[in-house]
Amino acid sequence: MANRAGTLKTNLSGEAAYKSFLPSPLPPNPPIELDAEAVSLLVSANKQLAVLESISARIPSINLFVSMYVRKEALMSSQIEGTQATLEDVLDPMIDENANRNVADVINYIKATEFAVKKLSELPLCNRLIKETHAMLMEGVRGQERSPGEFRYSQNWIGGQGSTLKNARYIPPNTEDMTHAMSDLEKYINADDDDLDILIRSALIHYQFETIHPFLDGNGRIGRLLITLFLMEKGLLATPVLYISYFLKKNRIEYYDRLTEVRNKGNYEQWVKFFLQAVLESAEDAAVTIDKLTALHDKNTAAITNMGRASKNALQLLTYLEANPIIEITKTARALDMSFNTVSAAIKRLCDAGILVQSSGEQRNRVFSYEEYLNLLREGT
Repeated sequence: MANRAGTLKTNLSGEAAYKSFLPSPLPPNPPIELDAEAVSLLVSANKQLAVLESISARIPSINLFVSMYVRKEALMSSQIEGTQATLEDVLDPMIDENANRNVADVINYIKATEFAVKKLSELPLCNRLIKETHAMLMEGVRGQERSPGEFRYSQNWIGGQGSTLKNARYIPPNTEDMTHAMSDLEKYINADDDDLDILIRSALIHYQFETIHPFLDGNGRIGRLLITLFLMEKGLLATPVLYISYFLKKNRIEYYDRLTEVRNKGNYEQWVKFFLQAVLESAEDAAVTIDKLTALHDKNTAAITNMGRASKNALQLLTYLEANPIIEITKTARALDMSFNTVSAAIKRLCDAGILVQSSGEQRNRVFSYEEYLNLLREGT
């Protein structure tokens, strides 16, 4: 079986024989053909992305939004892979990530994202950066024995629990073909002579990476992170404010089916449409969320400013809450370099103002939540 997306290749012989998929290099040949629906989606997605970028550029506290959105994306992307954790689990200061493997998975994704975004200012989007980001993702968590930061040296496959090479749903390229395919993909990512729209290229890059499956674990999470990194690399985004894992989680079966459709029939076009819809809806959601978070920030800042002399500590606490919306007094006091009593008094004022609510604990182990803020981030989790 062969189509423009690639061909099946026989490996080994006799009883041990199996067929792996060898993907064709990008861009597709014959070229992508956009129908009227795809063109309309492309125009709308680019327009909405420009709106999001414009909103991001004029908001002073955009880094706080990015910080929280990275956490939500890490959670969504990890949930697609089966990680069982909630937003509260990730944010709760009383949960030890070392004792909770699901939370550790998400925390590592956050670290990997922050690492990759910072590294992108030093390196092009290359295989070295991808490997280093993968090493960060897998450090000290499930799968850490599966060659973190290294492309695989053995054949992998995709299938249900207990599946083998004989009954796998999909078998990625063998190790030699994988190495060549990743080299080709790296060249395509950094090619300046491709006249395809950047969003279409981003769709193709994500598909190709997932098809190559270069790591033994973590391919889905790294592949979704690649989308944002590529858009930043090409200047469509200045900060990592677009994440499409919520859309992909909502449409998880279709997401996998459409990637499979490319491999089976060479139909890149249906995948590109799905991807553009994901970008469009995700950019719209992000813009709405930023507006709501900004309005909440302004409302509560005004309320605290009216507290008179007590407002200084309370405003410091509010800023801390926008990065850490679930808090405990002792850790907060340490983080803000304030006394336990000072933080306790500031928390009481915010509770009295209806900004904070006590969510659990008694006396010194009390936990407080910035509920309005959390509600804006909970959607889809």
